[in-house]
Amino acid sequence: MIMNNIQTAEVNFTPGRLLTEIESKALLKRIGIPVVETLLAKSKAEAVEISRRLHFPVVMKVVSPDISHKSDIGGVKLGLRTSKQVESAYDEMLAIVRLKCPEANVEGISVQKMAPRGLEVIIGMARDKQFGRFLMFGLGGILVELLRDVSFGIVPLEREDAQRMIRGIKGYPLLNGFRGHEIVDLPALEEMLLRVSEFVDQHPEISEIDINPIFAYRDGAIAVDARVILSES
Repeated sequence: MIMNNIQTAEVNFTPGRLLTEIESKALLKRIGIPVVETLLAKSKAEAVEISRRLHFPVVMKVVSPDISHKSDIGGVKLGLRTSKQVESAYDEMLAIVRLKCPEANVEGISVQKMAPRGLEVIIGMARDKQFGRFLMFGLGGILVELLRDVSFGIVPLEREDAQRMIRGIKGYPLLNGFRGHEIVDLPALEEMLLRVSEFVDQHPEISEIDINPIFAYRDGAIAVDARVILSES
């Protein structure tokens, strides 16, 4: 069972906050969701040191509770393979944030190991006035906005609900090895859905969750990016 006490020094639980990616991943890791290790750099030298520790290539992202969609403003840099590239990316991202979001509170730059590509899927959670809390599953990355191929389930989920959601999207054949695509680990995705369901069922302070993308592999799955929003009360 998921522990009831989610308070941790890694996460600021002020009501109404948009948790940073690092806080969101710390929360997901605490409930048993595999996540890509992500560390916060508050200086260019620290970003280089973390990159070397995690081993290149790495991904860097702006960390700010005031910026929801980092890639839209150029706040994400992928496939950085050298210390020089990391230093340049650090300066470029801070400069573009100052230009496009001058009022944003920037806590630093996150650095994470670049995960092997997998089939991108999404797990989300939101509220509906009539039905209450519900989960969403679908193809992830930019495909979720382009195709809107998603299925829904009311919290709390049973395993049969998780299976139905996964098999209910039009893109399900991609998960099941369509035309040479690698078959992905469906039980791992089911377990992710169930853990998120149990977590939000126990914690009304969670308003929204967006885990996108999740890289699904033949053996397992891992959350590459995540966003959690706390309720106002």
